[in-house]
Amino acid sequence: MSIPNVATFHYALRDKDGNEIDNSSEKGPISIMLGKGHIVQGLDELLPTMKKGEKKSVVIPPEKGYGVVDESLRLKVPRNQFPPDADVKLRMQFQTSDEPGAPLFTVMHIDEDGFVYVDGNHPLAGHDLHFDIEIVDMRPADPDEIAHGHAHGPGGHQH
Repeated sequence: MSIPNVATFHYALRDKDGNEIDNSSEKGPISIMLGKGHIVQGLDELLPTMKKGEKKSVVIPPEKGYGVVDESLRLKVPRNQFPPDADVKLRMQFQTSDEPGAPLFTVMHIDEDGFVYVDGNHPLAGHDLHFDIEIVDMRPADPDEIAHGHAHGPGGHQH
């Protein structure tokens, strides 16, 4: 069994029009244990091919990003299906289950006929992800990281 690597990297994520969605410039680089599913599949497959100091711009397709849009997660729900005291608003998010991996629904529209339109897809589902990546460090995971199943930041645990 091989020891997994920990990649520490900076990233910038943009949409197809070049609008920035997220970046690591203010928070600092992130560290992840490769092959554990802690990042989108496309990056999890790309990062092991890179070396410390390397920079790349890549486009990750939906199938290896946040998935394709699942129409079964777009629902028209009668308002009376929500708790009576719920203040249902546009962009409000909620889960219908505490199960791990349960979809996070977002309120997309509320109509005058008493229906709420919700979407359980990730907001970036169906979109190409345009990443600029810079590898800050690439190293073997240490025994504590392997035991815990994730990378630790500088100085140990940073959960």
